[in-house]
Amino acid sequence: MQPEFVIVGAGIIGSSIAYHLAKRGAKNILVLERDAASDPRATAPDLNVRASYARATGGFRVQYGTLVNVRLSMMARSELLEFESLTGMDAGYEPCGYLFLAQDATQLEQLQQALAVQRSAGLEVSSIVTPQEIHALNPYLSLEGIAGGSYCPWDGFVRPLAMRRGYQQAAEALGVQFKFGCDVTLERSANGVQVACDGSRLSSNAVLNAAGAWAAELMRGAKLELPVTPVKRQIAATVPTQVLPSDMPMSIFAGDGFHLRVRDGRVLLLMPFDFAAQNLTYDPAWLPALLSRTHARVPALRDVPIETGWAGLYEVSPDGHALLGAHWDAPNLFLANGSSGHGVMHSPALGKLLSEIVLDGRAHSLDVHSLRPERFLEGQPIVGNSLL
Repeated sequence: MQPEFVIVGAGIIGSSIAYHLAKRGAKNILVLERDAASDPRATAPDLNVRASYARATGGFRVQYGTLVNVRLSMMARSELLEFESLTGMDAGYEPCGYLFLAQDATQLEQLQQALAVQRSAGLEVSSIVTPQEIHALNPYLSLEGIAGGSYCPWDGFVRPLAMRRGYQQAAEALGVQFKFGCDVTLERSANGVQVACDGSRLSSNAVLNAAGAWAAELMRGAKLELPVTPVKRQIAATVPTQVLPSDMPMSIFAGDGFHLRVRDGRVLLLMPFDFAAQNLTYDPAWLPALLSRTHARVPALRDVPIETGWAGLYEVSPDGHALLGAHWDAPNLFLANGSSGHGVMHSPALGKLLSEIVLDGRAHSLDVHSLRPERFLEGQPIVGNSLL
């Protein structure tokens, strides 16, 4: 039997889409994944998985500077609160907060503008905080040069691996089939595109691209454009340490994106960097700049060595927001791409919304017109501070 729905990519977004389609009663759903290590039954360590969810820090936030991202996070949080009852897995949602730090008046104004957007979306719990309040929230940070910040107690952490496994097992219980380790390509067809898996063509009513950082590469096989680019990000992890508490809020310097959190007894350190190659090979060239900021901004870490590090890929769109909906040049091809580093936290919402678009012709849980894939062709990208 040919599948009615083929999802390419069994990461957290693809698995969420599969679950939400099946929950709505869709049948004959097949999820294809070329990375055999992504199979939860595989014996490979998690970091053998190429997908971004397996390499993420597990941050979750509602603080954004654009209306659609705030609403996506609020929608996702509603599902996170019910995740275990829905899927049988604990998503690990811990609302420890996100603390954004402004180092000058301009950055503080941007945080204030973002707060106004959050209020317009109905988010009332976020707030602007003074340096004194910052010290109370995270006394381990140096306040030198800090003008103020913003904080939201709904923000915090999730467990991406648990979320992805929860969606897969819940989808499988509803009849979804997952196939790992297969070579997937797209080809043009009469109604848009069709999928070839290990050389065998599959006829389906709908093809859903959830291929993450490799989404544009997948599309090129069918000579279709997708404005999504892989961008390399890295994480450095300290040796096991207790110098910072496990419930410390994610702390982010708004100016350069340096941020840190505690996970599993280690401090994770991150900072955007202009890497020469967009691949999964860890590049130590970024470490001196990272450590310089770490030692100046978090004095407690000056004598805590780095033990390991790894790289992952964001899937970045031109305006830093997801592309959600049908492709403008292939009516049976649906996109959930370009989340720009926010895919894990928005996966509950994106999966549900795309299932509505595919099955009902439109999303009705949330107005996602601004996320339409053709907005760049129309010259109408989303404008606003996405607080990357």
